[in-house]
Amino acid sequence: MKNGIVRFAALYVFNVAVLLLIGLLSAGVSVGFHALWAAVILTLAALFVKPLLTGAFRKAAAKSAADRTKTGEKVMQYVLVYVVELLIWVAVVWLSGVRASGFWSYALPPLFLLFGWMIYDQVDDKLRAKAGQLYDAVQSKVSGSGKTAPASAPASETRATAAARDELNDGLTPEQRRMFDELG
Repeated sequence: MKNGIVRFAALYVFNVAVLLLIGLLSAGVSVGFHALWAAVILTLAALFVKPLLTGAFRKAAAKSAADRTKTGEKVMQYVLVYVVELLIWVAVVWLSGVRASGFWSYALPPLFLLFGWMIYDQVDDKLRAKAGQLYDAVQSKVSGSGKTAPASAPASETRATAAARDELNDGLTPEQRRMFDELG
Protein backbone atom coordinates (compact mmCIF):
# COMPACT_ATOMS: atom_id res chain seq x y z
CA MET A 1 0.00 0.00 0.00
CA LYS A 2 2.76 2.41 1.00
CA ASN A 3 4.65 1.78 -2.23
CA GLY A 4 1.55 2.53 -4.31
CA ILE A 5 0.81 5.74 -2.41
CA VAL A 6 4.41 6.88 -2.65
CA ARG A 7 4.58 6.07 -6.35
CA PHE A 8 1.32 7.92 -7.02
CA ALA A 9 2.41 10.97 -5.00
CA ALA A 10 5.82 11.24 -6.69
CA LEU A 11 4.37 10.86 -10.18
CA TYR A 12 1.52 13.26 -9.36
CA VAL A 13 3.89 16.05 -8.31
CA PHE A 14 6.01 15.49 -11.39
CA ASN A 15 2.92 15.50 -13.66
CA VAL A 16 1.71 18.79 -12.18
CA ALA A 17 5.07 20.33 -13.04
CA VAL A 18 5.00 18.91 -16.59
CA LEU A 19 1.44 20.13 -17.15
CA LEU A 20 2.31 23.64 -15.96
CA LEU A 21 5.31 23.58 -18.29
CA ILE A 22 3.09 22.46 -21.17
CA GLY A 23 0.76 25.37 -20.40
CA LEU A 24 3.69 27.78 -20.58
CA LEU A 25 5.38 26.39 -23.68
CA SER A 26 2.49 25.31 -25.90
CA ALA A 27 0.50 27.88 -27.81
CA GLY A 28 -3.20 27.10 -27.77
CA VAL A 29 -3.05 25.13 -24.50
CA SER A 30 -4.55 26.56 -21.34
CA VAL A 31 -3.78 24.63 -18.16
CA GLY A 32 -3.84 26.93 -15.11
CA PHE A 33 -5.23 25.47 -11.89
CA HIS A 34 -6.74 22.63 -13.91
CA ALA A 35 -3.27 21.10 -13.74
CA LEU A 36 -4.15 19.73 -10.31
CA TRP A 37 -7.06 17.66 -11.59
CA ALA A 38 -5.43 16.90 -14.94
CA ALA A 39 -2.39 15.53 -13.07
CA VAL A 40 -4.65 13.04 -11.27
CA ILE A 41 -5.95 11.83 -14.64
CA LEU A 42 -2.46 11.79 -16.11
CA THR A 43 -1.02 9.91 -13.14
CA LEU A 44 -3.75 7.27 -13.19
CA ALA A 45 -3.28 6.90 -16.94
CA ALA A 46 0.48 6.55 -16.51
CA LEU A 47 0.10 3.91 -13.81
CA PHE A 48 -2.71 1.83 -15.31
CA VAL A 49 -3.69 2.73 -18.88
CA LYS A 50 -0.26 3.42 -20.38
CA PRO A 51 1.14 -0.08 -19.67
CA LEU A 52 -1.99 -1.69 -21.14
CA LEU A 53 -1.95 0.45 -24.30
CA THR A 54 1.79 0.03 -24.74
CA GLY A 55 1.48 -3.75 -24.42
CA ALA A 56 -1.37 -3.88 -26.92
CA PHE A 57 0.49 -1.73 -29.46
CA ARG A 58 3.68 -3.79 -29.02
CA LYS A 59 1.79 -7.01 -29.69
CA ALA A 60 0.36 -5.50 -32.86
CA ALA A 61 3.79 -4.24 -33.92
CA ALA A 62 5.45 -7.58 -33.16
CA LYS A 63 3.21 -9.27 -35.70
CA SER A 64 4.60 -7.04 -38.43
CA ALA A 65 8.23 -7.08 -37.23
CA ALA A 66 9.55 -9.64 -39.69
CA ASP A 67 12.19 -7.65 -41.58
CA ARG A 68 12.94 -4.59 -39.44
CA THR A 69 16.37 -3.27 -38.65
CA LYS A 70 17.48 -2.04 -35.22
CA THR A 71 16.95 1.55 -36.32
CA GLY A 72 13.53 0.72 -37.69
CA GLU A 73 12.66 -1.04 -34.44
CA LYS A 74 13.64 2.03 -32.39
CA VAL A 75 11.64 4.33 -34.65
CA MET A 76 8.65 2.02 -34.33
CA GLN A 77 8.98 2.03 -30.51
CA TYR A 78 9.07 5.83 -30.41
CA VAL A 79 6.06 6.07 -32.72
CA LEU A 80 4.12 3.63 -30.52
CA VAL A 81 5.01 5.54 -27.35
CA TYR A 82 3.99 8.81 -29.03
CA VAL A 83 0.63 7.32 -30.04
CA VAL A 84 0.05 6.20 -26.44
CA GLU A 85 1.01 9.66 -25.17
CA LEU A 86 -1.34 11.26 -27.72
CA LEU A 87 -4.23 9.10 -26.55
CA ILE A 88 -3.48 9.95 -22.92
CA TRP A 89 -3.26 13.68 -23.76
CA VAL A 90 -6.64 13.55 -25.52
CA ALA A 91 -8.11 11.86 -22.41
CA VAL A 92 -6.61 14.56 -20.16
CA VAL A 93 -8.10 17.34 -22.31
CA TRP A 94 -11.44 15.58 -22.49
CA LEU A 95 -11.73 14.72 -18.77
CA SER A 96 -10.28 17.86 -17.18
CA GLY A 97 -10.54 21.60 -17.57
CA VAL A 98 -7.43 21.79 -19.74
CA ARG A 99 -8.19 23.51 -23.03
CA ALA A 100 -6.44 22.76 -26.29
CA SER A 101 -7.20 24.40 -29.62
CA GLY A 102 -5.53 23.74 -32.90
CA PHE A 103 -3.36 21.01 -34.34
CA TRP A 104 -0.17 21.91 -32.46
CA SER A 105 -1.95 21.99 -29.10
CA TYR A 106 -2.64 18.29 -29.62
CA ALA A 107 0.60 17.34 -31.40
CA LEU A 108 3.24 18.97 -29.14
CA PRO A 109 2.06 18.19 -25.58
CA PRO A 110 2.45 14.42 -26.04
CA LEU A 111 6.10 15.10 -26.94
CA PHE A 112 6.49 17.14 -23.74
CA LEU A 113 4.85 14.31 -21.80
CA LEU A 114 7.20 11.84 -23.43
CA PHE A 115 10.26 13.91 -22.51
CA GLY A 116 8.88 14.58 -19.05
CA TRP A 117 8.33 10.90 -18.34
CA MET A 118 11.79 10.09 -19.69
CA ILE A 119 13.19 12.55 -17.14
CA TYR A 120 10.91 11.10 -14.46
CA ASP A 121 12.29 7.63 -15.15
CA GLN A 122 15.79 8.98 -14.55
CA VAL A 123 14.94 10.56 -11.17
CA ASP A 124 12.23 8.09 -10.11
CA ASP A 125 14.25 6.37 -7.36
CA LYS A 126 15.22 9.65 -5.70
CA LEU A 127 11.65 10.97 -5.87
CA ARG A 128 10.26 7.75 -4.41
CA ALA A 129 12.81 7.75 -1.59
CA LYS A 130 11.97 11.35 -0.66
CA ALA A 131 8.23 10.72 -0.94
CA GLY A 132 8.66 7.59 1.21
CA GLN A 133 10.42 9.63 3.90
CA LEU A 134 7.60 12.19 3.84
CA TYR A 135 5.00 9.41 4.01
CA ASP A 136 6.73 7.80 7.00
CA ALA A 137 7.03 11.15 8.80
CA VAL A 138 3.34 11.92 8.30
CA GLN A 139 2.31 8.40 9.28
CA SER A 140 4.35 8.51 12.49
CA LYS A 141 2.83 11.89 13.41
CA VAL A 142 -0.68 10.66 12.74
CA SER A 143 -0.32 7.29 14.47
CA GLY A 144 1.57 8.35 17.57
CA SER A 145 4.08 10.62 19.14
CA GLY A 146 6.34 10.65 16.14
CA LYS A 147 9.05 8.77 17.98
CA THR A 148 10.10 5.27 17.16
CA ALA A 149 9.76 2.65 19.85
CA PRO A 150 13.01 1.84 21.64
CA ALA A 151 14.55 -1.47 20.74
CA SER A 152 13.76 -4.19 23.25
CA ALA A 153 16.52 -5.90 25.15
CA PRO A 154 17.77 -9.07 23.46
CA ALA A 155 16.13 -12.21 24.76
CA SER A 156 18.26 -14.62 26.71
CA GLU A 157 19.63 -17.33 24.48
CA THR A 158 18.16 -20.76 25.00
CA ARG A 159 19.25 -24.12 23.67
CA ALA A 160 16.46 -23.92 21.06
CA THR A 161 17.66 -20.49 19.94
CA ALA A 162 21.22 -21.76 19.55
CA ALA A 163 19.99 -24.79 17.60
CA ALA A 164 17.89 -22.56 15.34
CA ARG A 165 20.87 -20.27 14.73
CA ASP A 166 23.04 -23.29 13.80
CA GLU A 167 20.34 -24.55 11.44
CA LEU A 168 20.05 -21.13 9.85
CA ASN A 169 23.80 -21.04 9.27
CA ASP A 170 24.18 -24.42 7.57
CA GLY A 171 20.64 -25.45 6.65
CA LEU A 172 20.88 -28.73 8.57
CA THR A 173 18.65 -29.97 11.35
CA PRO A 174 20.33 -31.18 14.58
CA GLU A 175 19.67 -34.80 13.56
CA GLN A 176 21.25 -34.28 10.12
CA ARG A 177 24.19 -32.55 11.75
CA ARG A 178 24.61 -35.52 14.17
CA MET A 179 24.47 -37.99 11.26
CA PHE A 180 27.17 -36.07 9.37
CA ASP A 181 29.30 -35.99 12.52
CA GLU A 182 28.98 -39.77 12.85
CA LEU A 183 30.07 -40.24 9.20
CA GLY A 184 33.18 -38.23 9.47
